[in-house]
Parts: sequence; structure tokens; C-alpha cells
Amino acid sequence: MNTFEKIYQVVMQIPKGKVATYGQIARLAGNRNWSRVVGYALHANPNPAKIPCHRVVTREGCVSKAFAFGGENEQIKLLKAEGITFINGYVDLKNHLWNV
Repeated sequence: MNTFEKIYQVVMQIPKGKVATYGQIARLAGNRNWSRVVGYALHANPNPAKIPCHRVVTREGCVSKAFAFGGENEQIKLLKAEGITFINGYVDLKNHLWNV
């Protein structure tokens, strides 16, 4: 299994209504230094319907300004549709961070 496949396997486990950080995904995929690689993998997501890349945010709870599937507004829309709440433009990590 290549690096991107490992990342996709982890991202597919994030439950609806929760988010994970790039760092969390990197650590769970096998290398805590892969945060940027996670970003590259999500940008190249071959199956957004199956791999919920919209559930990955920065450690501060910020959405991606370069969200590959419609921009940051689309990512916010997808997260809100799953019940994710925001405080001052950031995901409320206290209530929505995936605790693995």
C-alpha cells in the first residue's frame, strides 16, 4: 500500500459529524511528519464520494483555502451539512474533533 492509500484508509474512518487534523491523519497513517503529504493526497483524492477529505482541517480548525472540490465555501457547506459547528470561522474542535 502506498502513502496516499494509507492516508485515504485513515480519512475513510473519520465519522460523519467529526473532523481530523492533517497532523492526526499523518500520525495515524504512519508518519507524524506527513502533514503536507496528507494535503497533497487529499488534493488528489480519486474518489471524494468515498474518501471524505472535507473532514480534514488544520490544527486550529481552519478549512482549506485550496479545497480541491469547490473551494473553502464548499468544504464549509459540506461540514455544516454534517452538523459541524463553527466559532469565528473555525471548526469547533472541542465538540467535533475525532478522538482516536
